[in-house]
Amino acid sequence: MVYFQEVERLQKGMERSPENNLEIQPDDVLTIRVSAAEQQAAEPFNLTKTVAASGLRGDVELETYLVSDEGTIQFPVLGTIEVQGLTNIELAAKITELLDEYVDDPIVNVRIMNFHVTVLGEVNRPGRFPIEDDHIALPEALGLAGDLTIFGKRNNILVLGKENGKTTYNYLDLTDAEVVNSPYYNLRQNDIVYVEARGSKRQTAGSLSVTATYLSIASVLASLVVLFTK
Repeated sequence: MVYFQEVERLQKGMERSPENNLEIQPDDVLTIRVSAAEQQAAEPFNLTKTVAASGLRGDVELETYLVSDEGTIQFPVLGTIEVQGLTNIELAAKITELLDEYVDDPIVNVRIMNFHVTVLGEVNRPGRFPIEDDHIALPEALGLAGDLTIFGKRNNILVLGKENGKTTYNYLDLTDAEVVNSPYYNLRQNDIVYVEARGSKRQTAGSLSVTATYLSIASVLASLVVLFTK
């Protein structure tokens, strides 16, 4: 069965930046670690939480920051920081600059924690995959899903994403080297990749469905014949 039929009703996405790094969006979950030569000076900027452990003492982890609908986070001491549209590297540089008056030579590391992509359709291991890096290209995501099956369409792969709060789509052709220039070649958080089956596989699936229906009807009729001839 073909998913996302009549997807053309959605907006075709062309606004994405071709850069690899992800841009932070509302509802993203971030971790931000501040380090310095004098670590004690950096401690007020590292919110932590204690996680229950099997031993007598719990493990200490960094608290996460949820990006608001307005594209901001509340950071210790610094207050409200606008983060929407920035990459993790750009946000780290922004916070580093803001910390200069509080910490000598601060080092800031930012990670997007909710970066996942979903791969469906004619692949060997469909599923939702967490991404630890700050970027992933379409072939890498397909690799996580065990590559396309022999029945997958390689020249018409659908990528669904979000742009300015709206769902957008684009089709990519893996058989064309120019695919690397597509704004959808580098995936974003929560993108959905769908590999459609070639016609022969779809026809087989349809035939099997019809055959199963006929067999079911034949079974019922046979039961009725047996019942009324006793």
